[in-house]
Amino acid sequence: MLVEFWDFCRPNSMRTLPYVKQWHEHYADDGLRVIGVHCPGFDASRDEDAVRAAVQRLEIRHAVLIDSELALWREYENEGWPARYLFDGHARLFEYHYGEGAYQETERAIQQLLGVEREPLAPLRPEDAPGAMLAAPTAEQPGAYSGAYEAGGVWAVLDGSGTVRASDPVTGAAAELQIAAPGAYPLLEHERHTAGELVLQLTGGLRCLATCFTPGLA
Repeated sequence: MLVEFWDFCRPNSMRTLPYVKQWHEHYADDGLRVIGVHCPGFDASRDEDAVRAAVQRLEIRHAVLIDSELALWREYENEGWPARYLFDGHARLFEYHYGEGAYQETERAIQQLLGVEREPLAPLRPEDAPGAMLAAPTAEQPGAYSGAYEAGGVWAVLDGSGTVRASDPVTGAAAELQIAAPGAYPLLEHERHTAGELVLQLTGGLRCLATCFTPGLA
């Protein structure tokens, strides 16, 4: 059984989610059971109807437990998003990992417990490759942030509906998204760790709860 603590408003959770979904698809018939434990880190993801809508929108087919009061979070003494715990058939903890990364290590552990051997999933991003050297990004900023940053990518945690425009006059990167549901949304992506200048604009009833930066190749 793989237990994944996540939040649809956390960029790190969203970047890990494709791997979790594919593990469920690839190994369910072999006996793997995946349970996502949704623990809110923002008010926008505390609404249980919003969680159910996000599960449907993100096409999550494995079981999801809604832990709005963080009861299971405390029981596990969990330390952050995302976090995954892999148990064997006797409910004994076999492996755990905090944060992004170590995807092939987790998949190999899943295969070991199930007694199967396959080529693991290919990295979805260059920074996910085993042994990739990453540079630390700018720390998460509260609200809508405009200013200098260093990162491989820029995300925004958004609530409400409207338009978000992100541009970087230094690199020339730009994006415009129409938002209709709360969540974490990627705005700018760079091939490597990049220094830039973010300009973030919101229209309509859209609110930015946090501006987040993801690591890139050093």
